[in-house]
This record gives sequence, structure tokens and C-alpha cells, in this order.
Amino acid sequence: MATAQRLSPVRVIPVGGKGPEDVVVARDGTVYTGLEDGRLLAIDPASGAVTHVAATVGRPLGIELMPDGRLLVADAHEGLLLVDPADGAIEPLVTEIAGKPMVFCNNAAVASNGDIWFSDSSTLHPIERWKNDLVENTRTGRLFCRGAGGSVTTVLGGLAFANGVALAADESFVCVAETTARTVVRWWLKGPKAGSRDYLVTDLPGYPDNIARGSDGLIWVTIASPTEAIVSGLHHGPMALRKAVTKLPDFLQPKPKQTVRVQAYGDDGRLVHDVHGDATNFHMVTGVREHDGQVWLGSLETEVVGVIEL
Repeated sequence: MATAQRLSPVRVIPVGGKGPEDVVVARDGTVYTGLEDGRLLAIDPASGAVTHVAATVGRPLGIELMPDGRLLVADAHEGLLLVDPADGAIEPLVTEIAGKPMVFCNNAAVASNGDIWFSDSSTLHPIERWKNDLVENTRTGRLFCRGAGGSVTTVLGGLAFANGVALAADESFVCVAETTARTVVRWWLKGPKAGSRDYLVTDLPGYPDNIARGSDGLIWVTIASPTEAIVSGLHHGPMALRKAVTKLPDFLQPKPKQTVRVQAYGDDGRLVHDVHGDATNFHMVTGVREHDGQVWLGSLETEVVGVIEL
């Protein structure tokens, strides 16, 4: 049973730019994030001091740590990149699939054997049109695996806006969030279910974005916005109607509600934490990372990262 949560205060740290979409915490406590303009930043968790470490020519989203200390960056435009925070050097890792560039590389998880699991949200709409894919429900999202040797395999297709990626504590499964469907799909890698899919969780209370395994062993799931009845209703309508809605002026289109919410699940799908934060100075949680009792938060819409004490 999930622990009861009160409305938690969110400490915010300005980062000097828009859209710190994801966060990752290094062993020494340094927090890394990436901005809309391509900059990758390091944040001192105690002082809040922000240091520029590198810049891509795209749009960095999901960030993971590699065993050698480099950052694995899922760049929406450039694909998977390896970034050295020491000198800013960038090495492209995966830029295309079967000869075609990824449209919307989003998030990743790194296995102990060197395999990298990563998502591409859509084959039709880039990040600049993420709302279009959400409303149209194109179900063109994919989950890939890049083996330690460099080969890339398509593991799952037809996903409803493939987003955050995380591995089980024992790496018996990999899971990927479906933003539009409000689920976390589980693909089994080991055991009697190996090679099959089911769900870690369905019917989430809102639209998930990034997910990540915390230092507490749980899989943390962002709830970027509560369920929107208009969007759910459109999904039952014809594609022509859905496409028409995306062409309306921005002020008439469905918008994310300003909330702060993250949940944490055990590998058995049991809800352990349901954390609600004060959305006064922070909203639209798109990245989450639990580290030693602190929950770090990223957002596609703000110019700050947030942190909540558990």
C-alpha cells in the first residue's frame, strides 16, 4: 500500500534557461540536466551553483550515467550521444535506425552488460510537435536496444508515445512509459516470461513522461499532467478530427495542467510512493531521479529544476 503523502514543498534551483527536461544524479551528488537550447549543465546540490559542461546542436532530453562517468544523452534531434562532462567532448552513438534518422529520441537506460535501451517517441512528429502526437495518438513509438557491440535491435513498436525507460533491479525486464496510453509497458528479458510483454502499471492518474530507477530500488514515474477528458475523448474520434484539433490556435488546444506529481513502483507493480508537490513555482514534471531520500525533478516548461525531500 502506498504511503500517504501531503503536499510537499518544492525547492527550486534556477538553471538560466528553459526546459531542464530530465535530471540525473552522479555518485558525488552532482545533478546534470539539459536545456532547450542544447546546453548541458552540472548543478551543485548544496549551493545551487550551475556550471556549463557541454552543448549539443539538438535538444537534449533523457540523461543517464555511463560506468566510465560520461553522460548518455538522448537528444531529440541528434539521437544517442556520449558526453564527457570533464571536457565537453561529444561522441554520436546512435543517430539513425535502419538508415533513417530517429524523429524523437527521448530516454534511455543502461544495463550492467553494456546494453543501452532507448526510446523514440514518434516516427511522425518531432519534439516541437509533441502535442500533435499526443492528440493524434499515432502509436508509432518504439523501444530499441543497442548491444554492447554496437548493433541496434527494434524490440517494441506501435507504442503510444514511447517515453521514459528503466530496467528492473535484477535486469529481468525493461519497461517503457507510454504517455498517451498512460501505461508502463514491461518487456521481459529473463525467466519464464522472457520475450513477452505485459504491464508494470496501467491506468496511471495522468500522462507519464520520463521514468527512472532510484537509489531506493524503486521505479519512479513522472505524472506530467493529470488525465485530460478532452484528449481522451478525441482518441475515440476519427483521425481527421484529431488532426484538425492540432491545427487550432495554441490557446484553443488542450494544455497540461500545472501540477507536481511523481509515483514510485516496486518491480512487482506495487505503488509505494505517490508524491504531490506544491506547483506554485514548479510544474509539469517530465524528469525524476530519487537519490538518497531526495527526489530531483526536471520540467519541459520551467527554467528551474526542483527537489523534494521524502
